[in-house]
Amino acid sequence: MEAVQITCMIVDDEPMAVNLVESYVEKTPYLKLKKKCNSAIEAMQFLNTEQVDLLFLDIQMPDLTGIEFSKMLPKNSKVIFTTAFDQYALEGFKVEALDYLLKPFDYAEFLTASNKALEWFSLVRGNKTAQSQEIPQEKEFLFVKSEYKQLRIKLADVLYFEGLKDYIKIWLKDNPKPILTLMSLKSLEEDLPSSQFMRVHRSFIVALKYVEVVERSQIIINKQRITVSEQYKPQFLEYINDNSLNS
Repeated sequence: MEAVQITCMIVDDEPMAVNLVESYVEKTPYLKLKKKCNSAIEAMQFLNTEQVDLLFLDIQMPDLTGIEFSKMLPKNSKVIFTTAFDQYALEGFKVEALDYLLKPFDYAEFLTASNKALEWFSLVRGNKTAQSQEIPQEKEFLFVKSEYKQLRIKLADVLYFEGLKDYIKIWLKDNPKPILTLMSLKSLEEDLPSSQFMRVHRSFIVALKYVEVVERSQIIINKQRITVSEQYKPQFLEYINDNSLNS
């Protein structure tokens, strides 16, 4: 059986604490460090484009606490809390943390907690490989920066993305005003699940499930007409044909 590898991230606003946990990770063969962050906001930005299995997460941090941040993580990322305050233990287990390390902790305590993660991921991955086909898990949300805040955008609520030079307008259902964020449409396109979104124009990426009407070279989403340009028309027509009752 292939050895389990667990990718991990350290999130702590104390540099000495980060260095200590990093040294422990380096001693542990099945752990692979992908990122060190000094805040939950920095970690959030990294997780917007990268996937990490396990977070060694401090609780008391400025702007966003570890408890608050843990509630925003994807389901397949697990947490081991690292903190100097034992009063957070109950809250930690409420958010399904794998373990809770009280500072200062030694390598033996760290290894005991990490072994719980190893058992958990071994079980989960063993169940997946036992299936004849593994169904990939689609990304459920994005974090975007808007007006000096990081916003969690549920992809299920996105009608379409509209590109404006270096900015993108994110149009959501049940929200008359778009969210404006500094990002290119090209980089966004690479990060979106292709089964849910398709680029139909130089300036538009649409949520396929919200396409209500296809009329010649235009589609209608939430009363908004969007032109399907020649460059993207073959791919879009293929999608329409594959999902047509008359095909």
